[in-house]
Amino acid sequence: MVVLLLAISAHEAAHAWMSWKFGDDTARLLGRVTLNPVAHTDPIGTLLLPILGFIFSSAGLFMPLLGWGKPTPVNPLRWRNKDLANVMVSLAGILANIFIASIAFVILKAILMQGGPAVALPGSIREPIWLFLVYMLMMNVSLAVFNLLPFPPLDGSKVLETFLPASMQPMLEILEQYGYIILVVLIYVGFTSAIIGPIMQFVWYLLFLGV
Repeated sequence: MVVLLLAISAHEAAHAWMSWKFGDDTARLLGRVTLNPVAHTDPIGTLLLPILGFIFSSAGLFMPLLGWGKPTPVNPLRWRNKDLANVMVSLAGILANIFIASIAFVILKAILMQGGPAVALPGSIREPIWLFLVYMLMMNVSLAVFNLLPFPPLDGSKVLETFLPASMQPMLEILEQYGYIILVVLIYVGFTSAIIGPIMQFVWYLLFLGV
């Protein structure tokens, strides 16, 4: 849960920071350029779904542990170069997760190259550090891929919106009305796991390659 809160906070803070850099300080003035999870907590995406995931997992039932933060408020009318800003602000959170995952990957790789956690880490803190780094890698890769999906309210839909013709906007508006419901259904029927799973397997392959 600590890793999830950090990943979501970094994701939303990156949105706020990028929007500020393009001329819109709405999120900054609301205190959203911060890693404090309190500022980014969404009752459903940050609390309910992850808690249900823990409960179901503890009961031996599969449920993907994914979530999202409180949407970062932006005012596109204040952006400079609106099309570029829309893409960059949308991708900022994903890039933040990829950056954190890359740091975790490099540290894990270094530990493995030194003989693994049993050799490279002190015994008293070996397990918590190793688990923290593993979960940091898994959670941030999962969130990055998850948010690339082109379904409202995910970031991928905002990027797609920039490149779609104006005639498609009414369809996107309809999807946005039911976005959360569609998203929850996709998560629990296994659609998102089917996409994220192979990518995580490839990451694990790269991590243990040559070790």
